[in-house]
Amino acid sequence: MDFDLDAAGLRADSADLKTYIEVLARKLESALPAHTVVERRSKRMLSREKVVESISVTLGDFVYELHANGQASRAKAVRGVTIKTEPLALDDWVQALADDLSARADESAEARAALERLVN
Repeated sequence: MDFDLDAAGLRADSADLKTYIEVLARKLESALPAHTVVERRSKRMLSREKVVESISVTLGDFVYELHANGQASRAKAVRGVTIKTEPLALDDWVQALADDLSARADESAEARAALERLVN
């Protein structure tokens, strides 16, 4: 299955980074609820409105992290210990996550269903 987040309307430019991250967080929470953790904070003091602070997606040995400022990384963990973390540009982070999920979709019906939920 070819997976392209651009087709899902999730392409970011610097002007829409906050909106992009909000949409991406909702999509990932919906598609991969057991693998995604989204941290939110109040938009303003005493506000009930929340904004995404960070997104963390765990797929196998990799942990993909994206922060609201656009900082992204992929870490490899073995038995809960991070052995390598590499910073990535946002587009590279999205592509690496998409590639990893696509590879898993070839091996697992659960991953394939998650991938379908993500692009729809």
